[in-house]
Amino acid sequence: MKIAIIDADLIQNINKHRFPNLACMKISGYYKELGNEVILKLDYIDLENYDKVFISKVFTETIVNKDILKLSNVEYGGTGFFYDLAIPLIDEIEHYMPDYHLYDEWVNTRLEKGDKRKSMEYYLDYSIGFTTRGCMRGCSFCVNKNSKQSLVHSCISEFLDSDRKYICMLDDNVLASKDWKKIFDDLIKTKKRFQYKQGLDERLLTKEKCDYLFNKSKWLGDYIFAFDNIKDKDIIIEKLKLIREYTSKKNIKFYVFTGYNHENINDYSGDFYEKDIEELFERIKILSHYKCHPYIMRYIDVWEAPFPYKNIYTTVSGWCNQPVFFSSMTLKEFSIAKGMKGSLWKEWVNKYEEYKYKKGVSWLAYEKLMEIQPSVREYYDFKGFSDSVRKTE
Repeated sequence: MKIAIIDADLIQNINKHRFPNLACMKISGYYKELGNEVILKLDYIDLENYDKVFISKVFTETIVNKDILKLSNVEYGGTGFFYDLAIPLIDEIEHYMPDYHLYDEWVNTRLEKGDKRKSMEYYLDYSIGFTTRGCMRGCSFCVNKNSKQSLVHSCISEFLDSDRKYICMLDDNVLASKDWKKIFDDLIKTKKRFQYKQGLDERLLTKEKCDYLFNKSKWLGDYIFAFDNIKDKDIIIEKLKLIREYTSKKNIKFYVFTGYNHENINDYSGDFYEKDIEELFERIKILSHYKCHPYIMRYIDVWEAPFPYKNIYTTVSGWCNQPVFFSSMTLKEFSIAKGMKGSLWKEWVNKYEEYKYKKGVSWLAYEKLMEIQPSVREYYDFKGFSDSVRKTE
C-alpha cells in the first residue's frame, strides 16, 4: 500500500515545530516493516491518491478541515482530536519501535534553510517513549483525568535506539508507579543521559527518590516539576526544602498552570481572575525563593479574559518564561519595557516624563491592575531569584 502520515501540528506550525509525534513514528515503523510505502505528508492535497492516510495531532488548537476527516481512506486520532477520550493505538503499533527517520526529509530541509541543529535535536538525537501511563491525581484539566493510577506500559528496549545519544521520557507520573525504582535503574543501565519531559510529581518525592534523581541519574537539562494549585503550597514548600538538601546548583523548573478555576470550571468572572492572579504571583515568589524557575502555562480560556487580566497573564508569562528577564528585571520594569522599543526601558527611571505617554498595553494593564487590585503591588517590585523585594518607585 501507499500510505501517507500527517502530523497535523507540524503542518500548522511548519517553521516552528520542535517535537515529533510519537504515534506517527510508531505507525510509520509498523507499516514500513510490513513492506508498505510510507511518507510524511506536509499538506492535505490529493489525499485520494493514497490507500491509507493517518492524521494525528496532540494539541486541541490545531485545526484540521472536517471534510478531510470524512474521506474514506482517512483515519485520525490523538489527544488533539479527542483529548481525554482519545482511543489508544492498537497494541501491535503501540509497542512497535518508532520510525525515527520519518521526519528526516523535513528536518534536512529546515537545516538547509538555516535552522540551528539544536532546534531539531528531538528529531535527531533522542529515543522517545513511555514506560508508564496514567496518573492517580484525576485533575479536571488534565488529559489523564479519567485515569486512576500509574501503570507500567512498556520496557525501554521498545523505543531505545542505540545510535541516539539521549532518551526523552513522556510518562504521565512515573514517581507514582510502584516500579519507579526499576525504571530508573533500567534508564541508568543504558548509560545515556535522559530527561522527563512532562514534569514530575514533586509531592511524591522522598529521600530515596531524590537520591536517584539528583545523585544516581545521568540527567539531561532541567529537572521539571509542577505547581498547579496554591492549595498544594505547604507540601510544595516541604518538598522544595528536600530538593535543596540534595542539590543547590542544578536547574529546577516548575510548570505553573494558571487561568483555570479548580473550584468551578464555569466561573470566570472578574472575582476569579483577581484571586487567580494573586495566587499565581504567590506561587512564583515561593519557587523563586528556592531558586526554582517558574514556567507559566496558561489555560486556553485566559484569551477571553477581560482587560487587564488577559494582558497581565501574557506579561507575566513573558517575564517568567524568559530567564534573562525574570532574573534581571522586576515585573514592573518588564511591564513597562514590554511597551517600549529597543532599549528605551533602560532610560525609564531617569526620563519617565519623556516616555510616560508612550505606554504599551502591558504598561497600561499594570496601571489598571494597581487601580483595581493594589494588594498585588508587592509582587511587581519583586525580582526573580532574589530573596528580597527591590523597590522601583
